[in-house]
Amino acid sequence: MPIVGDVEHAVSADVFRALADPTRRTILDELTDRDGQTLFEICARLTTKHGISSSRQATSQHLGVLEDAGLIRSRREGRYKFHYLDTAPLLEIADRWLQPGAQKEGSA
Repeated sequence: MPIVGDVEHAVSADVFRALADPTRRTILDELTDRDGQTLFEICARLTTKHGISSSRQATSQHLGVLEDAGLIRSRREGRYKFHYLDTAPLLEIADRWLQPGAQKEGSA
């Protein structure tokens, strides 16, 4: 059975893996600028605003990685799926390393 520290490290690793890709970071930037976008809107903005040519399938996979890492959440409305930025994992990482004494005793 994993201990809490192991779970926290796994979550952090997922976040860092998700952030390692420049296209995923650009998607997060887009959701920061305009939250609640559909896949089509994100693809269009990647192409027109950033010059990133990414298929819907590739962008959908990027969104899946970001959602698995907890960096975005989505909501279905009819046939559309809206994507929203979730900064909680980033705040947890910042608290862990940037706040003095924030790390729990016994976890290293």
